[in-house]
Amino acid sequence: MTRTPQQVFADHGDRLGTGDLDLISRNYTEDAVFVTPEGVLTGRAGVREGIGRLLADLPDAEWRLAPQFAGDVLFLQWTATGDAHEVLDGVDTFVFRDGLISAQTVRCTLTPRTA
Repeated sequence: MTRTPQQVFADHGDRLGTGDLDLISRNYTEDAVFVTPEGVLTGRAGVREGIGRLLADLPDAEWRLAPQFAGDVLFLQWTATGDAHEVLDGVDTFVFRDGLISAQTVRCTLTPRTA
């Protein structure tokens, strides 16, 4: 039985919490695309690179998520606050296929954290 987008996203959140990029990337299709303003990363290796950068910029951050599902698409607004940096305008889009994430866009502004 194929997982629903909601199940995949819940599992994705659990995996992100581990920081294990190989484990995280297994929730993506082998031909996944990870699109950012800096460019397009492809495959699970690209996912590991893109998510690795984000987690490195926001280690041990507190995340606040506002997901909106529409069939096989998720629109996600988010904020994250870490010790040194924060994101107040995070927006991702996920596309799901066959119980995995096949595409993700990420747009956010990383700024030094203000007191």
